[in-house]
Amino acid sequence: MPSVAMWLPFYKICFKSQTACRGRFTAALLQMSWHKANANASRFGHSAQTCRALLYRRHGDPAQVVQLEDVDMPSIGPKDVLVKILAAPINPSDINMIQGTYAILPDLPAVGGNEGVAQVVEIGSRVKSLKIGDWVIPKDAGLGTWRTKAVLAEEDIIALPNDIPLLSAATLGVNPCTAFRMLSDFEDLKPGDTVIQNAANSGVGQAVIQIAAARSINTINVVRDRPEFTQLSDRLKAIGATHVIKEEMLRRPEIKQLFKSCPKPKLALNGVGGKSATELLRHLQVGGSMVTYGGMAKQPVTVPVSALIFKDVKVRGFWVTQWKRDHSNDESKFRAMLDELCSLIKQGKLTAPLCTEVGLQDYSQAVDAAMQPFTSAKQILIM
Repeated sequence: MPSVAMWLPFYKICFKSQTACRGRFTAALLQMSWHKANANASRFGHSAQTCRALLYRRHGDPAQVVQLEDVDMPSIGPKDVLVKILAAPINPSDINMIQGTYAILPDLPAVGGNEGVAQVVEIGSRVKSLKIGDWVIPKDAGLGTWRTKAVLAEEDIIALPNDIPLLSAATLGVNPCTAFRMLSDFEDLKPGDTVIQNAANSGVGQAVIQIAAARSINTINVVRDRPEFTQLSDRLKAIGATHVIKEEMLRRPEIKQLFKSCPKPKLALNGVGGKSATELLRHLQVGGSMVTYGGMAKQPVTVPVSALIFKDVKVRGFWVTQWKRDHSNDESKFRAMLDELCSLIKQGKLTAPLCTEVGLQDYSQAVDAAMQPFTSAKQILIM
């Protein structure tokens, strides 16, 4: 995922890449809260209630380490809210966190899930920006969305309109935001310009297609060959893709025919890496940019010397989690982006990716499906 990694476990979560950790309790108390529930009751008073949560106590194969458990929740503080989680997707970054391979890792034990939508059911006495009934999503990675309820700090969540589809809200915080920023921040794209991308059927890829179409920007969408290629191509064109091609076409002379109907790309979006990324670079305009947000092939990006010297291409990276942290002191840009994305959703111009809804109790089959190759449907845990 990029692109890549939203809700703190019950008291706080400390990321190894950060020295400052938010929360009201120390890491030691977090560990005690999980392992010594009885001691907690005497030290903090009885928990207001419990929830069901997908918890992992060590890193490893998600099928082996994730367990559905009953977990005590803390009482609501004056700046906290109690939320009911409505739906939460399983993203590649969630899997990588559990495996222990992601760029940021929570202290263990931890609740899985970095994205989702919740409804506010109770608010603390000093909460100003939220009210009961509001839909909210995380501002940052690590809050642990794979659970039925949570007590969260007001500052860690942001409201959404509750008149958009549930699945759109549940999948809004990561992939559409990644697509939006990459289409906005690296090249000055105008109507009629072209973007080329691999991993076009991914969550980010589908969001890129739709946001670009809403801006009258052409997209050349590269996918791996598969038996159902025609059906996939038709589905991507139905949501706004200009062209859908197989990886191997990037290396064939026929690719030149595409550029008779649209200009060469100003921007390339790479979620794969390896040879696929190198081929995207070959088709950029002089001075164009390639932005890498993921590396599904687990291979390095190789940049030909000729692309740098003779085409002066720019090779950049993007991680939406870092963007959110860079703008954490000024919520206006995040708010403006969410407002624009929600407007597109209400206009029918931005839809959720193909989703499979799975009950929380059936989490094991959802996790297994999310880890399969050529996965077309995003697994969504419904609480």
